[in-house]
Amino acid sequence: MASSGITTVDQNNRKVVEVFVTEEELAVSLAKYTADLSDKFAKERGSFTVVVSGGSLIKSLRKLVEAPYVDSIDWSKWHVCWVDERVVPKDHPDSNYKLAFDGFLSKVPIPSGNVYAINDALSAEGAADDYETCLKHLVHTGVINKSSVSGFPKFDLMLVGMGPDGHVASLFPGHPLLKENQKWVTHITDSPKPPPGRITFTFPVINSSSYIALVVCGAGKASVVQTALRKSQNSDVFPVQMVSPEGELKWFLDKDAASKL
Repeated sequence: MASSGITTVDQNNRKVVEVFVTEEELAVSLAKYTADLSDKFAKERGSFTVVVSGGSLIKSLRKLVEAPYVDSIDWSKWHVCWVDERVVPKDHPDSNYKLAFDGFLSKVPIPSGNVYAINDALSAEGAADDYETCLKHLVHTGVINKSSVSGFPKFDLMLVGMGPDGHVASLFPGHPLLKENQKWVTHITDSPKPPPGRITFTFPVINSSSYIALVVCGAGKASVVQTALRKSQNSDVFPVQMVSPEGELKWFLDKDAASKL
C-alpha cells in the first residue's frame, strides 16, 4: 500500500520523511521496511540486530506477525535489544519487555536466547552496567557490528518512537544524560515520566546505527514534529533532534503527527 501525502528525502544527512494518511498504512509500510532490512542483513552478515522501544511502537509492528511477513522473515537471524527499559519485573504493566512480548515477540519464532532483556533484579545502575556488559559480549562475538567511526556498537535497525515532549529512549528534554558520550548504556532514577528508574542507550549508541525508523503518530506530537523537521523559531532542542545516525534515518508519520508541517 503506497503512502499518501509527502515523501521528502534529504540527501545531505540521509533523512527520509514519509507521511501516511492512516496509521494502518504506516504499519503496512513499516513491516515491509523492516522485512526488507531483515533480508538484507541476514544475507550480508548472517544476523539482524534490532532495537525496539516501548510505547505505541509495538502496536505499529503488528503487521510483521501477519502474512506474508510472519512466514517469509528468517526469524532465527534476529537478535532483539531494547533502547530503554523500565526497571520493573518483566510481568509488570510498565515493562517494555512485557509490551513487546505480548504484542510481538510471543507471535514470532525468534529464539529465546536471541532476546536480550535487562536483569530486573538489579538496581537501575546495576541493570545498566549489566546490559552494557551484555552488549559488549555481543560485539566481541560478532553478533553486533562495531562502528568504525565511533567505536560504539552499530545496530542494524533501531525501531523507536517519540514522546509528546520530544524524548526518545529515556533521554528527556534538558536532562544531563543527553550529553553522556562515554557509556553505551546508562541509568536514570529521576525520569520525569513514571516509573522513575530506567536504563537507556546513550546517543552515541543510537547514532551509530545503520538504520533508524522513527515512528510517530497522533496530533499530540505535531508541534514537536514541526520543530524537529521544519526548524521553527522554537529555540529549544528536543532530544529527537539529536537523532542523527551514521546510516539512514526514516521518519514514519501519520497525517495527524504531520499536520503542522
